[in-house]
Amino acid sequence: MTFELICEIEPPTKPDLKHVRHQIGTMSTIAHSFLIPDNHIGRATVSSVAVAHEVESMGGRGIACLNSRDRNLLGFRRDLLTAAAYGVERFLFVYGDKPTSGNRTSDLTVRSMIAEAREFSPGFRVGAAAALRPLPAWKGSADFLFSQVSYSVEAQVRWREEHPADLPVYAGVMVLASERHARTLAAAIPDIALPEDLVRRVAADRMAGVEAACEQVLALRDSGAFAGVHLIPVSRYRDVESRLAPALK
Repeated sequence: MTFELICEIEPPTKPDLKHVRHQIGTMSTIAHSFLIPDNHIGRATVSSVAVAHEVESMGGRGIACLNSRDRNLLGFRRDLLTAAAYGVERFLFVYGDKPTSGNRTSDLTVRSMIAEAREFSPGFRVGAAAALRPLPAWKGSADFLFSQVSYSVEAQVRWREEHPADLPVYAGVMVLASERHARTLAAAIPDIALPEDLVRRVAADRMAGVEAACEQVLALRDSGAFAGVHLIPVSRYRDVESRLAPALK
């Protein structure tokens, strides 16, 4: 079975896809698919469906992330229609981070989004996010799962063994870009368990986070516990590609 690398793209906050195209072109040497976030970290970005279509037009495979936070049922149906018109068929449905402006809608849940997408088109493949805790039974109705970012291979493998699911699961791996990034993550996700040793190494060497993420990807591959990884390179995608490409061949 192929170990899949799904690379997350930094979505544009301006009407310019040049940076997106550069990420796709660079990471296409190692990525099997690209995940496009939806209004990333609560900020307005170009539609994930539109960027997924751009990925497809460049010969890649796109996964459009759609959150329940920003849309009501009518808006969600519009997104599904748009995706079908563009030939985008894979989605990750999530709750969504706290918005930086405006209010959260309560019209949809991830569970209802999965049901709606199933009714709209049996050809759609839909995924959901999973925390490193017991898995709610309804998430087994998804086609795949993206597990929470962790900096411990042992914790990820243990969770997979303790909570088996009969569907592909992709482990979350994020490059720790800086000490500031580490503190921001720790404040936003209290249970992320950042190793202090890694934070110190990143503070002393800006490449330490890239090296640690690449080592984690390879260790997860060798564990055989996951179908692949959901890799978030943040702004360090060039460095990640140059280090992973030789190891993944």
